[in-house]
Amino acid sequence: MSDRTAPLSVEELRVLVGSGEIDTVVLAFPDMQGRLQGKRFAAPFFLDEVMEHGTEGCNYLLAVDTDMNTVDGFAMSSWERGYGDFALHPDITTLRRVPWHPGTAMAIADLAWEDGAPVVAAPRQILRRQLERLAGHGYTAHVGTELEFIVFKDTYEQAWDRSYRDLTPANQYNVDYSVLGTGRIEPLLRRIRNDMAAAGLTVESAKGECNPGQHEIVFRYDEALVTCDQHAVYKTGAKEIAAQEGVALTFMAKFNEREGNSCHIHLSLRSTDEAGRSVMAGEDGGMSPVMRHFLAGQLAALRDFSLLYAPNINSYKRFQPGSFAPTAVAWGHDNRTCSLRVVGHGPSTRFENRLPGGDVNPYLAVAGLIAAGIHGIEKGLELPEPCEGNAYAAAYDHVPTTLREAAELWERSELAKASFGEEVVAHYGNMARVELKAFDAAVTDWELHRSFERL
Repeated sequence: MSDRTAPLSVEELRVLVGSGEIDTVVLAFPDMQGRLQGKRFAAPFFLDEVMEHGTEGCNYLLAVDTDMNTVDGFAMSSWERGYGDFALHPDITTLRRVPWHPGTAMAIADLAWEDGAPVVAAPRQILRRQLERLAGHGYTAHVGTELEFIVFKDTYEQAWDRSYRDLTPANQYNVDYSVLGTGRIEPLLRRIRNDMAAAGLTVESAKGECNPGQHEIVFRYDEALVTCDQHAVYKTGAKEIAAQEGVALTFMAKFNEREGNSCHIHLSLRSTDEAGRSVMAGEDGGMSPVMRHFLAGQLAALRDFSLLYAPNINSYKRFQPGSFAPTAVAWGHDNRTCSLRVVGHGPSTRFENRLPGGDVNPYLAVAGLIAAGIHGIEKGLELPEPCEGNAYAAAYDHVPTTLREAAELWERSELAKASFGEEVVAHYGNMARVELKAFDAAVTDWELHRSFERL
């Protein structure tokens, strides 16, 4: 467990509970989709019982589809196994206020079985395992995630009732970098920024994006696990704040045929010694051998690990030529046509993986980046020459174009099995198959419009 200072200490929480300023504590964990699932506790009960002993939750929470339907194929949880409980143990280093809910604090939980063994298929545990492997090589990972979203003037309930059609975006045109465009919805953006800062996140900036109503709020990078926890808190909080403001926002990867919502992930390495020095910058101002091997590992594993970066059917709709979403398994210096973009100078040298969309589970994606990098280091993989031009038009391997292709690559991958274990590979392979089965059985609007009268 990290020795970092929590955004809210236990001692501070006790004082706030004693004064009546905090009366509720949310204990939640990230599920397979990266959503926070858990319970709300009376704050005194949390302090007296849950903080030390944890609580229980049905283990079906890691064995359902996006609609929370129980589905077949998960070894860890099923009707045959009785859908029992696992334990939720609070990670006190994640304790924080939840400013957008009165009198509320929150902590993120780790999952364990009744005998205390960790739930290896839990996203937070998957990331922890890869961080342990990385530490064995003498490195820590620092990560930043850049989530885009589209804001609509409709409420979530109105959007549901309209089947998500004919919604009114918060901006009517492309407001990429437009100060006027962000100013039109600054009350919402400002509230999200300020509430996240009060929850312990370090806000960097907000900017407009290309799709009407599309915006991005960026937070300062941090240790990998901390960033992923903050990502989950922010994503949940932004939706809750939007609902309180009478609007809706979506992080889905591809809402319409225009620009999708990305979640570019930046990663750098530091040494685990007291100096904590950056190890990605070379002495000549370029990349160090460590970074070259680590980046070569990204290329080698990218197709096999695409399920971790693009976990849903909709994710693959982003990968269109000329869309700023990548299609080529390529890297380049500050080249946004590539899947992997090297940026920064000196200690800030890092790479960006541009595959993930706003629907990504950050714990799984970052675990994939680290596992791929470890593979590159352990095998001493050599980095090919960078792409100097338009990767969309060059002869590189293509990223998977469908969830089905990505799932097949993942399940067949010896590298995935060696990195994550058979249980994790089977668990998330089944998650993909469940989504594919549901989609294959659905009749879409596209089919109705094409077929109802004309066929």
